[in-house]
Amino acid sequence: MAYAFTFWTCYVLKREYEIVASMRLHFLASEQRHPDQFTVLVKNVPPDPDESVSELVEHFFLVNHPEHYLSHQVVYNANKLSELVNEKKKIQNWLDYYQNKYERNPSKRPLLKTGFLGLWGESVDAVDFYTAKNERLSRDISLEREKITGNPKSIMAAAFVSFKTRWGAAVCAQTQQCRNPTIWLTEWAPEPRDVYWENLSIPFVFLTIRRLIVAVAFFFLTFFFVIPIAIVQSLANIESIEKALPFLKPIIEVIPKTIGASIPMKATFFITYIMVDGWAGVAAEILRLKPLIIYHLKNFFLVKTEKDREEAMDPGTIGFNTGEPQIQLYFLLGLVYAIVTPILLPFVIVFFALAYVVFRHQIINVYNQEYESAAAYWPDVHLRIIVALIVSQLLLMGLLSTKEAASSTPLLITLPVLTIWFHRFCKGRYEPAFVRNPLQEAMMKDTLERAREPNLNLKGFLQNAYIHPVFKSADGDKIDVAMEEWEEEPSLIATKRTSKRSTPLSSKHSVSSFS
Repeated sequence: MAYAFTFWTCYVLKREYEIVASMRLHFLASEQRHPDQFTVLVKNVPPDPDESVSELVEHFFLVNHPEHYLSHQVVYNANKLSELVNEKKKIQNWLDYYQNKYERNPSKRPLLKTGFLGLWGESVDAVDFYTAKNERLSRDISLEREKITGNPKSIMAAAFVSFKTRWGAAVCAQTQQCRNPTIWLTEWAPEPRDVYWENLSIPFVFLTIRRLIVAVAFFFLTFFFVIPIAIVQSLANIESIEKALPFLKPIIEVIPKTIGASIPMKATFFITYIMVDGWAGVAAEILRLKPLIIYHLKNFFLVKTEKDREEAMDPGTIGFNTGEPQIQLYFLLGLVYAIVTPILLPFVIVFFALAYVVFRHQIINVYNQEYESAAAYWPDVHLRIIVALIVSQLLLMGLLSTKEAASSTPLLITLPVLTIWFHRFCKGRYEPAFVRNPLQEAMMKDTLERAREPNLNLKGFLQNAYIHPVFKSADGDKIDVAMEEWEEEPSLIATKRTSKRSTPLSSKHSVSSFS
């Protein structure tokens, strides 16, 4: 029975992997044109004493990708500017609130106290106070932007490089660019709305140090956690206890029988848990009582303007960080109890049926889609299901070893081995479709696009895609100027590099969006 259930699970997983991989490739082939299809994120650009980061990036890709390189956008450390812009948004919101309040009652100017939380302090005119504060922040933002664009130290060793074709971007993103594998690191650029700009300003060395610190902390946490577990495990060893404490032998003989019966008996608890947490959780998801209560609390205490009300009514995105682990837990329970206590399976099946209907409705009609990953997370889901299957097999072997069927336990040892082999097969056969884009698909899409839109202005399409949002929102005129400059044909400039071999091509210096 265990073999049959394992083979059936692996068959379904393989078939599902094939379907998801096929759907992903079909989606990527039929997807509309997006900036990330033509753009690569380049990190760890090496310093050069003769050229700026922008010039160095341009020369490198003109030499190594002369037929496909289109343009680039360097990454600025604009974290301080981002804080100023966010603060200005808050001040502007308060200004709108008091202006609306004054318009409703022109006979009385709104006042506020300048002390802590407006509870005490000098009373001043609220409109004048926030107007002056807003103007001061506007000046600070302009000065900070000029400081960033005029200071070479504000430019990070990273850039978004765009190509004329998807094929050119795929070649660059999926190949090593230099003899030294630690510099000129390339990867597919995320969607513009999925870029976490604060982290882009962190130098590559600091990121490596952070990963090292996390790895060391994880090691010591695991190591010191294993010590008490090992002590308890040694005390829980039945044979060791019999030798050390012979007078406990009558009690110890009862333990295997108790353990053998306890796991099936826990099925009652998990049935109740599935009904209370799973079924009721799905019902709560469709009712959305918690978001409704939070909305009314925000509306009563925090909403001051229509913008605040729109933000309070925003349903947000689906919580993958909580929903996906919950589904994995119920899948694990189904695998563990499928052979031991099959009566639990109908409750798990009902949960998945309800969850499918409800979450499908919520994703389509309620939640906002933050970004599109094209099922890139599926390999991780597949791995977790494989781990759950192996856990169920190990628990089954442990259960049989405590009962009178201990002789059948060796027959089950091959199940985890076969399951691991199956995972490695799927990883080699299907996972490449989730981490790399086929050049054949990219070329087909480029060819079709050239035939359908021979006069496509790709530069105009990509020009503002990977500009930091604070530069877009802080000064709208700045974007208009950048668009005019981009449309002009850039002039040829000679390379400034003298410390290395000269580039064999003349350099067309990409016009920076902030220059």
